[in-house]
Amino acid sequence: MTRVMESPTLVSHCWWVLLSSMELLPKALSAWMEHYQATISTEDMDQEQTVGSFSWSALDPAQFHHSHPYFQISALPSRKEATYFCEGGGWCDSIRSCVYRKNTRHGSSTYMERQIQFPGILSNKAEENPDFFNWNRVKLRYCDGASFSGDSQYKAGQLYFRGQRIWLAAMEDLMSKGMRHATQALLSGCSAGGLASILHCDEFRGLFPWTTKVKCLSDGGLFLDTIDVSGRRTLRNMFRGVVWLQGVKKNLPWSCANHLNPTLCFFPQHLIADIKTPLFLLNAAYDMWQIQASLAPPSADPHGHWHACRKNYAHCTLSQIQFFQGFRNQMLNAVKGFSRSNKNGLFINSCFAHCQTERQDTWFAQRSPHIGNKGVAESVGNWYFDRADIKAVDCPFPCDKTCHNLVFK
Repeated sequence: MTRVMESPTLVSHCWWVLLSSMELLPKALSAWMEHYQATISTEDMDQEQTVGSFSWSALDPAQFHHSHPYFQISALPSRKEATYFCEGGGWCDSIRSCVYRKNTRHGSSTYMERQIQFPGILSNKAEENPDFFNWNRVKLRYCDGASFSGDSQYKAGQLYFRGQRIWLAAMEDLMSKGMRHATQALLSGCSAGGLASILHCDEFRGLFPWTTKVKCLSDGGLFLDTIDVSGRRTLRNMFRGVVWLQGVKKNLPWSCANHLNPTLCFFPQHLIADIKTPLFLLNAAYDMWQIQASLAPPSADPHGHWHACRKNYAHCTLSQIQFFQGFRNQMLNAVKGFSRSNKNGLFINSCFAHCQTERQDTWFAQRSPHIGNKGVAESVGNWYFDRADIKAVDCPFPCDKTCHNLVFK
């Protein structure tokens, strides 16, 4: 019996099997349990950590979904293409916020859903996901609060920040069980997972032979180091707490960390120009998460002047919209150098949104967001398969009538 210690960054083991929209065949289940055998040890914890094995060849050729201590899979054993999706869910930057987080689904798999859907870029239907529907699809569940990059501990609060180790263990296990033989691979993620796909992009590339086509996609992960409505830098303060509390510094890309403050190296704007692996940035120019948590958070708006605006763009004054236009300009300036490389892709639409690959209505649907005559899924597919050079930047708000803008009550 494995003893489990819950923490924000150590995944508690899930001994259940995920049954999503597809049934798990008895033969596949039997093979899965039979191969659930590899173990690793963490020397600073009084426990042995079980890592599930995964062998494509041992499984029934029918598609299935199953769970794992680190990830959830929708697999087609006959295919040698794979999408790896890093789940998002914010960060924790203080002892207090991390103690709270460890008792949620973003701090322990004990509280994670036992069934999840695979929509959008993870869908297995050609009419919903035309370019990647028949790929193996892996969703890495997120519970470390540092974009899979932390490595420290705070024993007094029973906090063990193990994001980097979770990432490495999950990758090692997947690669050793057949995914190292993939002919095509895509690392993607949303929000904090989109930041993870940037932070780990070149590291991910290094796991595969050079004959494998490997690219990365960040959705809603272009977090900017910008000034909020009070003149302070709310997000920089948060990221400073994440980086120092969770020991992220030693896991940051050296191309940035060798000359900039570690906190700044948690911001994609200081990383993307040096990433060698082809990278696609998908982001809303008026990112709703950043509006609510970075640009106009309650802490920067004590009198509530931005309360209605940050929940619904239709309630913003002209001056507030102009402030958001300035944020859009900063985003475009941040990607100028990045966009000059032919290997990279870009899709920045002028919507009040956040994360567009996981939602079916924004990824690929009859009325999904477009820039020109191309939607999100088509643009990503054209870039990945080298069908076209994608550098799509929308005109400023309010010109885009295809947006699925987020509105909060």
